[in-house]
Amino acid sequence: MQEKIIIKGAREHNLKNINLELPRNRMIVFTGLSGSGKSSLAFDTIFAEGQRRYIESLSAYARQFLGGLQKPAVDEIEGLSPAIAIDQKAHTANPRSTVATITEIYDYLRVLFARVGEPHCPQDGTRIQKMTTDQMIEQIIKTVASTVILNGAQRSEESLSQSQLPKGQRSFASLRMTSRDNGEIIILAPVVRGRKGEYYQKLYDIYNSGYSEVRIDGQRRSLRERIILAKNFKHTIEVVVDKLVIPAPAGIQTTGSIPVKTGNQSGMTSEEHQRLSEAVANAVDLSNGLCTVIYPDGEEHIYSTEYSCPRDGFSFPEIEPRLFSFNSPYGYCNYCTGLGTKELFSEEECPQCQGKRLNETALSVKISGKNIWEVTSLSIAEAREFVAGAELELGEPQLAIAGMVLREISHRLQFMYDVGLHYLTLNRRAGTLSGGEAQRIRLASQVGTRLVGALYVLDEPTIGLHQKDNEQLVKTLRNLCDVGNTIIVVEHDEATIRASDWVVDIGPGAGQHGGEIVWSGPLGTLLSVIPSEAERSRELALSPVVSLPNPLPKGIPQQKQKGSPHSHELGRDDSGEVKQIGDPKKSLTGQYLRGELKIATPAKRRKIDRATPMLKIKKAAAHNLKNVDVAIPLRRLVCLTGVSGSGKSTLMHDILHQALTNKFFRANHPVGKHQEIIGAEYLDRLITIDQNPIGRTPRSNPATYTKAFDHIRDLFAATPEARIRGFKPGKFSGNVPGGRCEHCEGRGTLQIEMHFLPDVEIVCDGCKGKRFTNEVLQVHYKGKNIADVLIMTIEEAEEFFRDIPLINDKLKVLNEVGLDYLTLGQSATTLSGGEAQRIKLSRELAKRGTTKTLYLLDEPTVGLHYDDVKKLIDVLQRLVSQGNTVLVIEHNLDVIKSADWIIDLGPEGGDRGGEVVAAGSPEEISKKAGSFTGQYLRQVLK
Repeated sequence: MQEKIIIKGAREHNLKNINLELPRNRMIVFTGLSGSGKSSLAFDTIFAEGQRRYIESLSAYARQFLGGLQKPAVDEIEGLSPAIAIDQKAHTANPRSTVATITEIYDYLRVLFARVGEPHCPQDGTRIQKMTTDQMIEQIIKTVASTVILNGAQRSEESLSQSQLPKGQRSFASLRMTSRDNGEIIILAPVVRGRKGEYYQKLYDIYNSGYSEVRIDGQRRSLRERIILAKNFKHTIEVVVDKLVIPAPAGIQTTGSIPVKTGNQSGMTSEEHQRLSEAVANAVDLSNGLCTVIYPDGEEHIYSTEYSCPRDGFSFPEIEPRLFSFNSPYGYCNYCTGLGTKELFSEEECPQCQGKRLNETALSVKISGKNIWEVTSLSIAEAREFVAGAELELGEPQLAIAGMVLREISHRLQFMYDVGLHYLTLNRRAGTLSGGEAQRIRLASQVGTRLVGALYVLDEPTIGLHQKDNEQLVKTLRNLCDVGNTIIVVEHDEATIRASDWVVDIGPGAGQHGGEIVWSGPLGTLLSVIPSEAERSRELALSPVVSLPNPLPKGIPQQKQKGSPHSHELGRDDSGEVKQIGDPKKSLTGQYLRGELKIATPAKRRKIDRATPMLKIKKAAAHNLKNVDVAIPLRRLVCLTGVSGSGKSTLMHDILHQALTNKFFRANHPVGKHQEIIGAEYLDRLITIDQNPIGRTPRSNPATYTKAFDHIRDLFAATPEARIRGFKPGKFSGNVPGGRCEHCEGRGTLQIEMHFLPDVEIVCDGCKGKRFTNEVLQVHYKGKNIADVLIMTIEEAEEFFRDIPLINDKLKVLNEVGLDYLTLGQSATTLSGGEAQRIKLSRELAKRGTTKTLYLLDEPTVGLHYDDVKKLIDVLQRLVSQGNTVLVIEHNLDVIKSADWIIDLGPEGGDRGGEVVAAGSPEEISKKAGSFTGQYLRQVLK
């Protein structure tokens, strides 16, 4: 088997026809400046081709469901394995999706509860036992007797009021009971319950068995007639086994119109009892254990030979995995249909299930005293303990059934625990997860499959991770690699890079200045002393390929077992060599790793004392916060730090953001529990800059979002050519009819539906991708039309519009935050979360500020190289220097060490967090015992 991946002629996006060799079964890091081409190589080339080849290997029938993929712009890739991508956009806003469903833990829990769960009566909590046919018959007789008594009493009470009404207005219940005074019951056998199909043959067989009537989807139908059922709809078919009248027991006498119970003797003859027994037995036989009874008052009850309450006769229809699904009508709460909320997108709990999503039957099945909702309400750390305890409590027969299921659940829980997600609850909604949390959860579901020989491509898995948690993730990735998988990680985190086997640094710049391999080789070589250029050239001339070093660089565990097919000897093929490309001395990443370049610690910090105005949050107690008091110094750069799950997002978003939004914008958003917020009078504006997309349509782009395009349209409308033609600014808009190409509606591309094949995006044949009509394209400014401007990079556009301050100022700020490589017209749907956040930041920076603004940022360093982080810090410091306050949630130590003040939450995550561990300057935090942030901060402040 080939031991390396060979890539030839990769040209996707800005990649410049690169050739590359990578070792298989090793951990490889792709790094470089933002926009240099890392994702283009990792996801759009390597992963896309691996996925495409796998799908093409399947049958045509399977491909119509999986879809096909276009071949990426690459000449050839050899040695490729089936690829799995785990990116930052893995989670969904679907309100039904949770941590447990994403990781498939909930599927296993449903099987577990269906097979070894103990049902309990929802009414009195009694554990439900199996019911024999004799017990069913006894219960039917008792129920008929009580129905006669109750309905007789009701008739006597209603008789006066009913007699006073016109005949046509008397209640249906009264008329019905009049016709069933003797206690007629109907016995049915549920032979099909909620399944799709026509069932023509089944109905024919039932008729030939001697039955003449069925009830289908609640309607009684004669089998003598032709019954046609819709094939693609679910149906419930019940055979009418018998209709019989059960007389009142001998111990019941009638006083006037009211039946009175005087004894327990049955009023049935032996023939009537025999007929009832046969009807019940036939129903049970037909339906494999079920019998439905319709009583005289119209009430229905399903009896089962499996489980039924001995006290009140409550019976579970059937305990199957679908009973525990909040996506199935058999399991979900009928009021909220499994959403758990009163209405769609509502934050108010369902009044019937109190947010539990399931009906009372599903919630009455328990294992170790907990129902499935209570299990999913546990944190991942608590769920591990529950599963371990349940395994000890189950008997041998139950373990034989559930042992494999418990192992699968335990394996997934352990992985999430190992990657620092111990604080999440299993029922946490997917839409509330951060990008990093969602990515690690998806990784857990993939690792749960325990594949070997696969290619995993990950996009910054350390997002949202404290350095303490990061160590666990890196260890997990190393283990995944050591069992025989290839890991490609797009990453900027230093610890992850230092734990890798092979580093690919792409650059040297971003956008059109990137797309080249600056360095591809072993980590050890990148970190080692670099020889002179003459020596280096001579070495490369004499040895175009190099054998990779063994042992690994310091810090990477040796886990080779005797006889193992995988070791840390990298890059072995037939010749035992993998090609090394480039010069490590020119690698910008290498220069930062070796300490040749660094982000300097501020020489002087802004003073914070008693005179400094403070924004104070009193008694914050939302989620896991433990009644903490937090003071945020204003007009300062403040970092909110702590391990994952310590309460940072709760404090910033659920309390501070919501409360100030309500104050400044007169909104009425729900606010996390707290006593009060003091000091808001020092502020007059709140700006939250998150990683959500800047637009949902392909027509949205950096130019439109920053409002630079408004001025560009005005500029083109003011040209002599436009004025002669009478063009207004709207003529140059892609969002309104008039000047845009109507064939593609200003998108420049068309989405072609291929029916059983995946949709294909092609360049619009009407405008050739230029987005506008020929008439509009004839209008020029400095020799460029509107389409030429949209394909300019921000760097080019800044120079082009240098004489137009209204445009130039906005583009200049985009350049300053490191987005010079983007084109003005780049579709918003193609931007990463980090790029979207920096575009939002640049838009605010370009505005004329009030100097009393509070900026809230959540991990703005996502997707940023060391060099980009340096630019970002300069921008944030400039905001603060203008008199504004910047509060940022961050794990990046370079940003943290640049702050004026740090608020460190913890000490751990989840229930073990929610406290203020320390607050002070970076130097003070680094000396604080018990602060994990302080431990790592000490290393960068030396």
